[in-house]
Amino acid sequence: MKIHSTAIVDAGARIAPDVEIGPYSVIGPHVEMGAGCRIGPHVVISGHTRIGSRNRFFQFSSIGEIPQDKKYQGEATRLEIGDDNTVREFCTFNCGTAQDAGATRVGSGNWFMAYVHLAHDCQVGNNTIFANNAQLAGHVHIGDHVILGGYTGVHQFCRIGAHSITGIGSVVLKDIPPYITASGDTAKPYGINIEGLKRRGFTPDAITELKRAYKTLYRSGLTLEQAKKMLARQVKDCPEIQVLLDFLADSTRGIIR
Repeated sequence: MKIHSTAIVDAGARIAPDVEIGPYSVIGPHVEMGAGCRIGPHVVISGHTRIGSRNRFFQFSSIGEIPQDKKYQGEATRLEIGDDNTVREFCTFNCGTAQDAGATRVGSGNWFMAYVHLAHDCQVGNNTIFANNAQLAGHVHIGDHVILGGYTGVHQFCRIGAHSITGIGSVVLKDIPPYITASGDTAKPYGINIEGLKRRGFTPDAITELKRAYKTLYRSGLTLEQAKKMLARQVKDCPEIQVLLDFLADSTRGIIR
């Protein structure tokens, strides 16, 4: 273990032998950290925080602090982080609350640029990109392969489906379905994320059918319930549409329009 002489690591912390911890960083007593992690200077990791392997945290990040929620009364809630994540400067990830899952969770392979905030009880999937100053309020769910443009703000309890992308400065007040490109204040849909789907190996046929599904949802003039019935018929030609249907069935805030 390579720990700088100015770093403070509590004796109760469980740190893998090869972890690097930079100058003036502080690691709390309930922190667990897997192999290959690198902690830059002036990083604070506190709370009941479990971090997987090969994660890198850059300077001045605050990871695992208590929720910014007046209902929080000191419960032993958690922050759980997977493997191979990059967390750039000045990011803030808070623990969960007893009123929700009790844990804020981050998957694997994510890239968080500077000043990203994950509030209490957020659930972030795998292989996402959060550009600078993307901010999540409490209880937000983010699917796999989502890209949030810089300065995107997401209202509490919103959900953003897999493979979707937001433009810079987007204000998200309702759910964004999978595969969608969204932008604006407030965010509105602007087609499907074609380039992202191509990069992730979606076939031309699948992309064509997802375009058709988008038109059914947003351009057909159907009510949401009518559109869902039509989408259910389109699944036979494109299994990827089932992801969209499942998302719509679970949406409680309603989707962007």
